[in-house]
Amino acid sequence: MQHDRDILRLVTGAHALTRVASLETRNEAPAAQWRTITLLREYGPQRIGDLAALSRVTQPGMTRLVAQMTEAGLLERGADAQDSRATVVTVTDAGLAALDEWMRVLGEALAPRFADLDDDEWAAIRRAADIVEERTRLEAPALEATR
Repeated sequence: MQHDRDILRLVTGAHALTRVASLETRNEAPAAQWRTITLLREYGPQRIGDLAALSRVTQPGMTRLVAQMTEAGLLERGADAQDSRATVVTVTDAGLAALDEWMRVLGEALAPRFADLDDDEWAAIRRAADIVEERTRLEAPALEATR
């Protein structure tokens, strides 16, 4: 089906853009770090297990990442108000600032590759981005399914 291939091309293109930008900027932070901050910004504080499910990594892997990011001041850990045995992770102001800076650097690194696009091409990219954003946003029932 052509539609399936088009969606896959969009996904692989997005991965390629991120990889190219990371190489060009020589950013050594793991992509999982930026994904984690983005998820916490978008969905709010999360238990480590739920955050691991949202990010599609193992809980031990997320626990290690959260420990590293907490040590770096990007995240905070706290007790879950409903279950004191569980840990809730929250992004810090420093974490949000680091993500904003990475997005700025990422945009600047990619801009030259697209500098020659005309208005119609920019409109197509903007529309595709709107569609992808709309179709990939998790709503409450989908978030509950990660638990």
